[in-house]
Amino acid sequence: MTMKPDVEIHRRFLFAIAYRMLGSGADAEDVVQDAYIRYLAVPETEVESPKALLATIVTRLCLNLLGSARRRRETYVGTWLPEPVWSEADALDASSPLDRWQSVSVAFLVLLEQLSPLERAVFVLHELFDHDYAEIGRIVARTPAACRQLGSRAREHLERQRPRFPPTPEAHRALVARFARSVGSGDLRGLIELLAQDVVLDADSGGRFPGAVLAPLRGREAVAGFVASTPRLPAGPFDAAIGDVNGEPALVLRGRTDGAIRVVITLEIDGGVVRAIRAMANPDKLRWLNASRDR
Repeated sequence: MTMKPDVEIHRRFLFAIAYRMLGSGADAEDVVQDAYIRYLAVPETEVESPKALLATIVTRLCLNLLGSARRRRETYVGTWLPEPVWSEADALDASSPLDRWQSVSVAFLVLLEQLSPLERAVFVLHELFDHDYAEIGRIVARTPAACRQLGSRAREHLERQRPRFPPTPEAHRALVARFARSVGSGDLRGLIELLAQDVVLDADSGGRFPGAVLAPLRGREAVAGFVASTPRLPAGPFDAAIGDVNGEPALVLRGRTDGAIRVVITLEIDGGVVRAIRAMANPDKLRWLNASRDR
């Protein structure tokens, strides 16, 4: 007789799938909890592989949630960005041919948002968690051939938009440090030198703060001028430091009085220059980081 596993055995694996599917730590945790409740209701005699059954339940719950989430994002105030997590979080647990940091970076999660829910599910399960198309077909109720087509389409779409010359982790950290110094000193010329000509800045504040950026800023001069001018930030003054977020170095701004994280800035780098800046300032999406402030 197949025995039900301890709740913690597969939690990291399931959270990693759900986070990549949803881009939200809070939603991923809710899905994992719901999956265990549903799993425990299945008779033990019908469970051949606990891990496979749990992955199926989690994926289907995510697909259901993605539909309603996309409708909510249509009315979201400003730009929607994924919810950041610490690099040590369960979200990085994956058996992936991609480097772990690449498969969960903010930039990569933004690209995943451009896929349809089914394309995203197939890509995540096949490319990041080594499920074959027959397994995925049973999970998403499609034929293996249809899943292979979905996966191929998703992979081609992502490959067209991913950086052609991504930096090493060391070079990435060094450029984030240069960016922080330029911003901190108001060095507009030095900041411009770091940016690609067609750089884009996206900021997610959920519309919570006056003067927030609600639409992408484009172009080196516009982006550099905005960033170097030290725009109004929530609950300043703040202290800045480099932290490891979503598997990559990020500029983390904390309130000077309470140490709470106010803003997280990640840089997408290609060919030694910054091609995208993403700033998360929505306090609801910073709860996971603020739950572990000592990192």
